[in-house]
Amino acid sequence: MANHKSSEKRVRQSETRKLHNRYYAKTTRNALKALRNTTDKAAAMEMLPKVSSMLDKLAKKNVIHKNKAANLKSSIQKHVDTLS
Repeated sequence: MANHKSSEKRVRQSETRKLHNRYYAKTTRNALKALRNTTDKAAAMEMLPKVSSMLDKLAKKNVIHKNKAANLKSSIQKHVDTLS
């Protein structure tokens, strides 16, 4: 357990950040799933910039690695391109 005031504060901060990061990561995963399950190209094209932006923001905040964000963006772009 924490023995110093600063370490107690760190515990509180890290817990808050963990919850915040988990919320945004889960929201992005749900958006990715919705995009991948879409069969309508127009709807997918409309969702693509929003999901890409979410991934970029997560990578910028170090919630996910930047290469993972790039790989996910690439895969959803390929998915949208294959839709007719």
